[in-house]
Amino acid sequence: MQTDIEKRVEELEIKAAFAEDLVETLNRTVFRQQEQIEVLQRQLDDLRRQVQSMPAGGAPTSLRDEIPPHY
Repeated sequence: MQTDIEKRVEELEIKAAFAEDLVETLNRTVFRQQEQIEVLQRQLDDLRRQVQSMPAGGAPTSLRDEIPPHY
């Protein structure tokens, strides 16, 4: 028969194990989110460069970008 202290220690060990698992899961989630943020930041930087390289006035840069005359 387990004593009261042994039961409490066992419960604390179980809680600690669950807490460790949760922390590890959260760490993996934060790591993946940071990777996604870095990818999105690179994409945003690329878009900024594209916008800055566009001619003033937003004129189309090629005939494909122009609206046909019948519109």
